[in-house]
Amino acid sequence: MESDLQESVKGVWDLIVGYVVSYGLQVLGALITLIVGVWLIKRLVKLAHKTLIKRETDPILIPTLVGVVKVGLYAVLLFAVVDQIGIETASFLAVFGAAGLAIGLALQGSLANFAGGILVLTLKPFKAGDYVEIDGTGGAVDGVSIMNTVLKTPDNKTIFLPNGKVAGANIVNFSMEENRRWDKVFGIGYGDDFEKAKAIILKIIESDSRFLKEPAPMVRVGNLGDSSVDITVRAWVETPEYWNVNWDMIEKVKKAFDAEGISIPFPQRDVHIFNEK
Repeated sequence: MESDLQESVKGVWDLIVGYVVSYGLQVLGALITLIVGVWLIKRLVKLAHKTLIKRETDPILIPTLVGVVKVGLYAVLLFAVVDQIGIETASFLAVFGAAGLAIGLALQGSLANFAGGILVLTLKPFKAGDYVEIDGTGGAVDGVSIMNTVLKTPDNKTIFLPNGKVAGANIVNFSMEENRRWDKVFGIGYGDDFEKAKAIILKIIESDSRFLKEPAPMVRVGNLGDSSVDITVRAWVETPEYWNVNWDMIEKVKKAFDAEGISIPFPQRDVHIFNEK
């Protein structure tokens, strides 16, 4: 009985020794690969972070890019360790591929926003503070995250736009250029003196230092309407002054027209009544 127990113990011991001899070097190599790999990845991640800062990458984008680099490097390390042990990596690739496909289908909207956020932050069609119109939605850019672009409307509403849609949208940036053209149409009556009205408008523009001398302002008849002669005005201002100039000019032109007897007509119809007997 005792001899049988000894034989069993010896058999187990021989099995353990056999496994150690067969796989010990592989496990040791995998352990060394893991330690060296983790040490190297930490250095590479720090280097990537410093490089992005030196290249003046958008601060919002840096953590995301660093995170992608880190995950990618650890994935490579995992496969290297598994391969060092001697396990077939084909099965791991199949499992990870299937899991990645399932996750991608479940989170396709979020992934589209993520990719859109990277595009927006990389291409920089606008920056914080710019007034933009994105597919008909207007507002000042309050911030850009990796998933959303946040706009503030003039009446202080907050709009969150998914970056997936922003990246593929028509974007109009009203603040990107240093100067902006101010366009306005003023209607006067057919019986009023056009040259006098034109001189009044030009005088107001010339007396306002916010208007640029070049390109020169333009005041011309733009249309002969049903009830008015429409005067088209085009003049250039610095972009930050655009709306202040707009409101001020409307008031100044109205007051000057009233003072000089220039009428601003409203739509009207002549009604003819025939009395049939």
